[in-house]
Amino acid sequence: MEHLSDLPGDPSPDAAPDVLPDVAPQLRGLRRRRGLTLEAAAQRAGLSPAHLSRLETGRRQPSLPMLLALARIYGTTVSALLGEVPPEHDPVVRAGRSEPVEADGWVYHQAGGAGRALQALRVHVPYATRADIVRVHPGEEWLHVLHGRVRLALGDAVHVLDPGDSAHFDSLTPHRIGAATRDGADLLFVHTLLQSPAAELCLGDATPHRR
Repeated sequence: MEHLSDLPGDPSPDAAPDVLPDVAPQLRGLRRRRGLTLEAAAQRAGLSPAHLSRLETGRRQPSLPMLLALARIYGTTVSALLGEVPPEHDPVVRAGRSEPVEADGWVYHQAGGAGRALQALRVHVPYATRADIVRVHPGEEWLHVLHGRVRLALGDAVHVLDPGDSAHFDSLTPHRIGAATRDGADLLFVHTLLQSPAAELCLGDATPHRR
Protein backbone atom coordinates (compact mmCIF):
# COMPACT_ATOMS: atom_id res chain seq x y z
CA MET A 1 0.00 0.00 0.00
CA GLU A 2 1.29 3.45 -0.88
CA HIS A 3 1.70 5.51 2.26
CA LEU A 4 0.54 9.12 2.27
CA SER A 5 3.97 9.97 3.62
CA ASP A 6 5.46 8.85 0.31
CA LEU A 7 3.48 11.34 -1.77
CA PRO A 8 5.57 13.60 -4.07
CA GLY A 9 6.47 16.98 -2.73
CA ASP A 10 6.34 15.97 0.93
CA PRO A 11 8.90 17.97 2.88
CA SER A 12 11.90 16.36 4.50
CA PRO A 13 11.45 14.81 7.98
CA ASP A 14 13.23 17.68 9.65
CA ALA A 15 11.50 20.49 7.78
CA ALA A 16 10.45 23.28 10.13
CA PRO A 17 6.78 24.26 10.12
CA ASP A 18 6.05 27.68 8.63
CA VAL A 19 2.43 27.45 7.40
CA LEU A 20 0.29 25.52 9.90
CA PRO A 21 1.72 26.27 13.36
CA ASP A 22 -1.41 25.21 15.28
CA VAL A 23 -2.13 21.91 13.61
CA ALA A 24 0.42 19.89 15.62
CA PRO A 25 -1.22 20.28 19.05
CA GLN A 26 -4.64 19.84 17.44
CA LEU A 27 -3.58 16.49 15.97
CA ARG A 28 -2.12 15.28 19.23
CA GLY A 29 -5.08 16.42 21.32
CA LEU A 30 -7.67 14.89 19.01
CA ARG A 31 -5.87 11.55 18.89
CA ARG A 32 -5.70 11.37 22.66
CA ARG A 33 -9.37 12.34 23.08
CA ARG A 34 -10.27 9.51 20.69
CA GLY A 35 -8.28 7.12 22.90
CA LEU A 36 -5.97 6.06 20.06
CA THR A 37 -2.33 5.16 20.42
CA LEU A 38 0.16 6.69 18.01
CA GLU A 39 0.54 3.30 16.32
CA ALA A 40 -3.22 2.72 15.91
CA ALA A 41 -3.90 6.19 14.50
CA ALA A 42 -0.94 5.97 12.14
CA GLN A 43 -2.08 2.59 10.82
CA ARG A 44 -5.60 3.87 10.10
CA ALA A 45 -4.20 6.92 8.29
CA GLY A 46 -1.70 4.94 6.22
CA LEU A 47 1.26 6.60 7.93
CA SER A 48 4.20 5.32 9.90
CA PRO A 49 4.12 6.02 13.65
CA ALA A 50 7.32 8.03 13.29
CA HIS A 51 5.76 10.19 10.59
CA LEU A 52 2.62 10.86 12.65
CA SER A 53 4.82 11.68 15.63
CA ARG A 54 6.65 14.31 13.56
CA LEU A 55 3.28 15.81 12.53
CA GLU A 56 2.19 16.00 16.17
CA THR A 57 5.40 17.69 17.26
CA GLY A 58 5.39 20.19 14.40
CA ARG A 59 8.55 18.82 12.79
CA ARG A 60 6.67 18.02 9.60
CA GLN A 61 3.80 19.64 7.70
CA PRO A 62 0.76 17.51 6.81
CA SER A 63 -0.41 17.43 3.21
CA LEU A 64 -4.08 17.88 2.38
CA PRO A 65 -4.61 14.11 1.87
CA MET A 66 -3.13 13.52 5.33
CA LEU A 67 -5.42 16.13 6.89
CA LEU A 68 -8.44 14.57 5.20
CA ALA A 69 -7.50 11.09 6.41
CA LEU A 70 -6.84 12.24 9.98
CA ALA A 71 -10.03 14.32 10.09
CA ARG A 72 -12.07 11.23 9.18
CA ILE A 73 -10.32 9.12 11.80
CA TYR A 74 -10.82 11.70 14.56
CA GLY A 75 -14.43 12.46 13.57
CA THR A 76 -13.84 16.11 12.75
CA THR A 77 -13.25 18.43 9.80
CA VAL A 78 -10.13 19.83 8.17
CA SER A 79 -11.29 23.31 9.21
CA ALA A 80 -11.38 22.19 12.83
CA LEU A 81 -7.91 20.66 12.53
CA LEU A 82 -6.63 24.00 11.28
CA GLY A 83 -8.29 25.80 14.16
CA GLU A 84 -10.70 27.74 11.97
CA VAL A 85 -13.80 29.05 13.74
CA PRO A 86 -16.98 29.04 11.64
CA PRO A 87 -18.80 32.40 11.48
CA GLU A 88 -21.82 32.79 13.69
CA HIS A 89 -25.17 32.70 11.93
CA ASP A 90 -26.97 36.05 12.05
CA PRO A 91 -30.63 35.27 12.83
CA VAL A 92 -31.80 38.54 11.22
CA VAL A 93 -31.76 39.14 7.47
CA ARG A 94 -32.08 42.87 6.79
CA ALA A 95 -33.89 44.17 3.72
CA GLY A 96 -31.48 45.18 1.00
CA ARG A 97 -28.49 43.43 2.59
CA SER A 98 -27.83 41.31 -0.51
CA GLU A 99 -28.31 42.08 -4.18
CA PRO A 100 -30.95 40.13 -6.12
CA VAL A 101 -29.80 37.40 -8.49
CA GLU A 102 -31.49 36.87 -11.87
CA ALA A 103 -31.46 33.83 -14.17
CA ASP A 104 -33.92 32.81 -16.90
CA GLY A 105 -36.24 35.59 -15.82
CA TRP A 106 -36.41 34.38 -12.22
CA VAL A 107 -35.29 37.02 -9.70
CA TYR A 108 -34.08 35.81 -6.29
CA HIS A 109 -33.77 37.81 -3.06
CA GLN A 110 -32.04 36.05 -0.15
CA ALA A 111 -34.51 35.74 2.72
CA GLY A 112 -32.59 33.38 5.02
CA GLY A 113 -29.10 32.81 6.33
CA ALA A 114 -26.40 31.11 4.27
CA GLY A 115 -25.18 27.63 5.20
CA ARG A 116 -28.47 26.51 6.72
CA ALA A 117 -30.28 23.24 6.05
CA LEU A 118 -33.21 25.30 4.74
CA GLN A 119 -32.77 27.90 2.01
CA ALA A 120 -35.34 30.72 2.11
CA LEU A 121 -35.85 33.09 -0.81
CA ARG A 122 -38.24 35.76 -2.03
CA VAL A 123 -38.73 35.10 -5.73
CA HIS A 124 -40.25 36.86 -8.75
CA VAL A 125 -41.42 34.18 -11.19
CA PRO A 126 -41.94 34.97 -14.90
CA TYR A 127 -45.00 34.00 -16.95
CA ALA A 128 -45.18 30.23 -17.47
CA THR A 129 -44.41 28.83 -20.94
CA ARG A 130 -44.25 25.32 -22.32
CA ALA A 131 -40.47 25.72 -22.53
CA ASP A 132 -40.14 25.95 -18.74
CA ILE A 133 -37.84 23.30 -17.30
CA VAL A 134 -39.30 20.34 -15.43
CA ARG A 135 -37.09 19.79 -12.40
CA VAL A 136 -36.46 16.73 -10.24
CA HIS A 137 -34.02 16.77 -7.32
CA PRO A 138 -33.77 15.51 -3.71
CA GLY A 139 -35.40 17.50 -0.96
CA GLU A 140 -38.63 19.32 -0.14
CA GLU A 141 -40.02 22.63 -1.35
CA TRP A 142 -42.54 25.05 0.13
CA LEU A 143 -43.90 28.13 -1.58
CA HIS A 144 -46.36 30.85 -0.62
CA VAL A 145 -47.84 33.23 -3.21
CA LEU A 146 -47.58 36.93 -2.34
CA HIS A 147 -48.74 38.61 -5.57
CA GLY A 148 -50.07 37.33 -8.87
CA ARG A 149 -51.06 33.75 -9.63
CA VAL A 150 -48.75 30.73 -9.87
CA ARG A 151 -49.14 27.64 -12.04
CA LEU A 152 -47.58 24.64 -10.31
CA ALA A 153 -47.28 21.37 -12.24
CA LEU A 154 -46.65 18.37 -9.95
CA GLY A 155 -46.34 15.14 -11.88
CA ASP A 156 -49.48 14.91 -14.02
CA ALA A 157 -51.45 17.41 -11.91
CA VAL A 158 -51.57 21.17 -12.50
CA HIS A 159 -52.50 23.57 -9.68
CA VAL A 160 -53.21 27.30 -9.94
CA LEU A 161 -52.37 29.15 -6.73
CA ASP A 162 -53.79 32.56 -5.80
CA PRO A 163 -52.28 35.13 -3.41
CA GLY A 164 -52.23 33.61 0.08
CA ASP A 165 -52.13 30.03 -1.22
CA SER A 166 -49.23 27.72 -0.37
CA ALA A 167 -47.84 24.40 -1.59
CA HIS A 168 -45.50 21.93 0.12
CA PHE A 169 -44.17 18.96 -1.85
CA ASP A 170 -41.40 16.42 -2.29
CA SER A 171 -39.09 17.78 -4.99
CA LEU A 172 -38.36 14.28 -6.29
CA THR A 173 -41.80 14.69 -7.86
CA PRO A 174 -41.29 16.21 -11.34
CA HIS A 175 -42.34 19.84 -10.98
CA ARG A 176 -42.57 23.05 -12.95
CA ILE A 177 -43.31 26.48 -11.52
CA GLY A 178 -44.38 29.54 -13.46
CA ALA A 179 -46.65 32.58 -13.18
CA ALA A 180 -50.19 32.31 -14.50
CA THR A 181 -50.31 36.09 -14.90
CA ARG A 182 -48.51 37.97 -17.68
CA ASP A 183 -46.73 40.31 -15.27
CA GLY A 184 -45.29 37.40 -13.30
CA ALA A 185 -45.81 36.51 -9.67
CA ASP A 186 -44.03 37.01 -6.37
CA LEU A 187 -43.68 34.27 -3.80
CA LEU A 188 -41.80 33.11 -0.74
CA PHE A 189 -39.85 29.94 -1.44
CA VAL A 190 -38.16 27.52 0.97
CA HIS A 191 -36.31 24.32 0.10
CA THR A 192 -33.99 21.90 1.81
CA LEU A 193 -30.44 22.76 0.85
CA LEU A 194 -28.67 19.49 0.02
CA GLN A 195 -26.04 19.99 -2.66
CA SER A 196 -27.34 23.00 -4.59
CA PRO A 197 -25.62 26.37 -4.08
CA ALA A 198 -28.17 29.10 -3.33
CA ALA A 199 -27.67 30.84 -6.67
CA GLU A 200 -28.35 27.61 -8.57
CA LEU A 201 -31.61 26.85 -6.82
CA CYS A 202 -34.13 25.54 -9.36
CA LEU A 203 -32.34 27.36 -12.18
CA GLY A 204 -31.59 24.37 -14.39
CA ASP A 205 -28.50 25.18 -16.47
CA ALA A 206 -29.02 28.93 -16.38
CA THR A 207 -26.19 31.26 -15.49
CA PRO A 208 -27.20 33.60 -12.65
CA HIS A 209 -26.07 37.23 -12.59
CA ARG A 210 -26.39 40.18 -10.28
CA ARG A 211 -28.93 42.80 -11.26
